[in-house]
Amino acid sequence: MLTEFMLSMENTLLLGFLGSLTAGLLTAVGALPVLLGKAPSRGFRDLALGFAAGVMLAASFFSLIIPALDAAEIYYAGGPVPAAIVCAAILLGMGAIALLNEYLPHEHFTQGREGPEAASLRRVWLFVFAIAIHNLPEGMAVGVGFGANGLEGGMPLAIGIGLQNIPEGLAVAVALMGEGYSKWRSWSIAALTGLIEPIGGLFGASIVSVSQILLPWGMAFAAGAMLYVISHEIIPETHRCGHQKKATFGLAMGLVIMLFLDVWLG
Repeated sequence: MLTEFMLSMENTLLLGFLGSLTAGLLTAVGALPVLLGKAPSRGFRDLALGFAAGVMLAASFFSLIIPALDAAEIYYAGGPVPAAIVCAAILLGMGAIALLNEYLPHEHFTQGREGPEAASLRRVWLFVFAIAIHNLPEGMAVGVGFGANGLEGGMPLAIGIGLQNIPEGLAVAVALMGEGYSKWRSWSIAALTGLIEPIGGLFGASIVSVSQILLPWGMAFAAGAMLYVISHEIIPETHRCGHQKKATFGLAMGLVIMLFLDVWLG
C-alpha cells in the first residue's frame, strides 16, 4: 500500500514538473523575435499582455476556483464551509504574492525599485526577482492541476499557461532591450525566468499529493496568487500607454480561448 502511494506521488510530481517546465519553456519561444531584431510595437505588446491576463483570469476561475469548490464539498462538510475554505485560500494566495512583492528585492520596468534596499544585487537580478513573482504562481497552478486530476486536470492549464507565456516572454525581452541589454542577453534572461515555473509546479503538485484534503486549499491558493498578479501587475501595465482597447481585446481573446481549452480538454 505504501509502495503504491509512493509511486503515485512520484508520478504526480513528475507530471507537475514536466507540465510546468514545458509551459515555462514557451517563455523562451516567445522571446525569440528579439534575436531577429524585430521588436514589436508597444500597442502589440500591450495586446499580448492583455491576452496573457485573459488566460490567467479564465484559468483562475474555470480551472482552479470552480474545481476547488467542488472538491471542498466532497472533503468537507456542506453549508458555508466549502465556500469559506475557498475564499480563505484565495485571500491567502493573494496575500502571499503581496508579501513577496513587498519584501523581495525587485524592480518593475516602469515603477522603479521596490522592496528592501539591495545595492549589492545587480540590476539584472532585480528584474529576475520581479519576474519570478509572476511565474511562481503560474507554475504552481499547473502543478496543482496535474496533482488534482492527472493529465485531464493539468493539460488545459499547461497549454493555457504556456500560450500566455509566449507574449509574456516577448514583453520581458523587449523591455530588457529597452533598458540597454543586448538582444542575446535579453533573450537569455527571459528564457531563464520561464525555468522558475517548474519550481512552482513541484510545489503545487506536492501539496495535493500529500493529502487530497489539501486539494481545494492548493487550487484556490494558486488562483488567488494569479489574480493578484493580474490586478497588480499586468492590467496596470497594459493600460499605462493608452492602449486600453487593444489590451481589453487581448484579454477577451485569452479568456475565451482558455475557456474553450478547459472545456475541450478537461
